[in-house]
Amino acid sequence: MQPPDRFVDGFPSLAAFVASDRDGTAAIFKRFNRLAARNLLLLQSELADLQAKLDTYDSEDARMETLQSLRHWADYKARATSNPSRMALVHQIRATLKEYREAMLFESTLAAIPPPDRKTLKAFRFNFFHGRPQTPEAFPTLGGNSCSLYDDPDDLVALHASDHRDRLTVFVQDNFGYLFKDEPVHGNSSSSSAVDYASGRKIASFIAYLSTILAALLLLGATIVLYNVTSDTLKLGLVALFTILFSASVGLLTNAKRSEVFGSTAA
Repeated sequence: MQPPDRFVDGFPSLAAFVASDRDGTAAIFKRFNRLAARNLLLLQSELADLQAKLDTYDSEDARMETLQSLRHWADYKARATSNPSRMALVHQIRATLKEYREAMLFESTLAAIPPPDRKTLKAFRFNFFHGRPQTPEAFPTLGGNSCSLYDDPDDLVALHASDHRDRLTVFVQDNFGYLFKDEPVHGNSSSSSAVDYASGRKIASFIAYLSTILAALLLLGATIVLYNVTSDTLKLGLVALFTILFSASVGLLTNAKRSEVFGSTAA
């Protein structure tokens, strides 16, 4: 069954827009950082209380006649059986501790995912607000408390974490993205018709070809020029010039770190 050409404005149209980008960059959602922090704080406070209760039971068992229960599982289980609240506390600690550590791992994973880039978020908000958010005629796709979901860019996450882009890729995408248009995967609501899609794969291929050509021209140009120059003084100047051009190309056309730029230039 073919998807409809237009989706009802609201959750259907927004879901279609998120799924329409072939590169997956429109998968932008709210982090809820404040709620996540609140959840971790509550869980750790709950664990602190559970730990205090367990310490109280341990203090009661520290007497000579019950000390063995703190050293032998069978005795500990038998003593806990006579007092069901003890074993219930152990089970509660296990469940809460598991939930707490899973929440910490999830937050650690989420913290490593970068926020959406500026232009992608701008296009997303343009679709979400049916136009520029600052204009009087703009209105959010979702109502109620959901209308402010995308107001804070620092509380958003892009599920498609793209690789660290070099400066040339960023420049081409920001200024010449319209040359690499792509068709959406699904149809969208009428509000998204003004949003164009730039293919990340096409841009990456173009940058790969361009970088290869520039590197070849730089190498061949240096070889030919130095071969035809007879003056030693001029050769030294040209060597310095091509060294500067090489280091500049590595720094601008790649995502190499500063140490890698120095290393490649020295080599």
